[in-house]
Amino acid sequence: MSLFVTALMVQSCSDDDDTGTATGLTVSYNGTDVTSIEFTLGSSFRMLSINTDADWTVSLPDADSDWITVTPHAGYGWEYADTASTNLRSYVKLSVEANSGAARSTTLTVKAGGLSLAIPVTQRGNEADANDPFETAFAMVGNLTFGYNLGNTLDANPDYYNSSWLDFSQGPSVWETSWGQPLTTQEIIDDIAAAGFNIIRVPVTWYPHVDDDWNIDADWMARVKEVVDYVLNAGCYCILNVQHDTGSKDEGRADNAAWLYADLDSYPTQTEHYQKLWQQIATEFRDYGEKLLFESFNEILNKSYSWTAPSAGDGAYTAINRLQQDFVNTVRATGGNNEYRNLAITTYSATGNNTVPLDELTVPEDVHSNHLYGTIHSYDPYNFCNNNSGKNADGSEYDYNILIFDSDCEATIDGVVTNCYNRFNELGIPFIFGEFGAIDEEKAMAERVKYATYMATKMKAYGTSGLWWMGLYDRSSRTWYEQEIVNALFAAQ
Repeated sequence: MSLFVTALMVQSCSDDDDTGTATGLTVSYNGTDVTSIEFTLGSSFRMLSINTDADWTVSLPDADSDWITVTPHAGYGWEYADTASTNLRSYVKLSVEANSGAARSTTLTVKAGGLSLAIPVTQRGNEADANDPFETAFAMVGNLTFGYNLGNTLDANPDYYNSSWLDFSQGPSVWETSWGQPLTTQEIIDDIAAAGFNIIRVPVTWYPHVDDDWNIDADWMARVKEVVDYVLNAGCYCILNVQHDTGSKDEGRADNAAWLYADLDSYPTQTEHYQKLWQQIATEFRDYGEKLLFESFNEILNKSYSWTAPSAGDGAYTAINRLQQDFVNTVRATGGNNEYRNLAITTYSATGNNTVPLDELTVPEDVHSNHLYGTIHSYDPYNFCNNNSGKNADGSEYDYNILIFDSDCEATIDGVVTNCYNRFNELGIPFIFGEFGAIDEEKAMAERVKYATYMATKMKAYGTSGLWWMGLYDRSSRTWYEQEIVNALFAAQ
């Protein structure tokens, strides 16, 4: 939400329809007083604080009830609570429906004990180019059920110099199956779509398949295209990205793994290679329709490959923002449908559990509005979603696993979703969780189902969606072995 500093009159009401006399009246959002409110064009809401010491009411014109609502309509000032701190602020939920037309506006009226506020509320319009053939990123997100990541497949990047058991001369199939998954088929993708998932992410690692001039191997590109076609043939959205070209790199690897990192000194050379990759990928797919989405990169780290986000102002954030502007520019320059294609950008390490990477993210300039969205990865709480046990260097064992999905876990998720929701609203773009999941299969199924139910419920409440990371379905036998989680996701919709 954009907050604007405009002149706003707090006036006395001649008709005292509130109990008591208010000594003050303000409305705030996330601790900041608001004098006007702006929504993006997607379905959205704001929790507003009514700050007063008298009974209060809020209202909207009846004529606007088809697109905006507020609840509750009335409440008490702080003196009616047991203590000042427990009810110093009362909250209302201001909600808008998705807007596919022109910008619209109304006025939120707040009254308390002889005082009144008139707060202008606007919602952006579609603002689409008359020739724009694609749905907006907001519409795309609104169309999603849940998604599935086709992981450990085209993203597999075994160490070329330390994988003697693999015969890389046999072509793309060796890479695709090197991490234990079978070759992808149309039938596998159809099974995933039939379960209700309508967006499939196809992570792709590119660096093992380029020559010294960064030309992509034709056989590899053809296989990527074949798998993308499987997804689109099934009627699903498809996300195509740059995967393990980013991320961490094991000590001792001599190949080009994780060559793309966020560093200003390295940026000139890296962006040359990065742009050449996207120029080839985008050209190959420029005639594809709106259900094909491009994602800038996976989990980009700094030169030290640190999973801990740098402090505010670090040059890594500048490098990320520059690379993602280059990504948008390169894709748009290839023409065709890429001029309007919905594109995803992300934060440092794709994290949403730290506000600094979110705050440091900027939205690239674009030739057309409403065709960018954010993507975040959430395995939160980490010690519940993942297996965090093992042995220390001295041989002693450690185990930090959370075994029960409880209210503390819920609070962690609440913080992540709220952080992402607030920041992407400020940036004016929608967002999804490009990866999420309780992926430690040693945890009790009942607890993982609780997680899935809670995540799905939160996503629905905040108007977003997410893509589970692998699992759930055995691609070799084509059977769903974690149907309980699938059921939980869709039951919460």
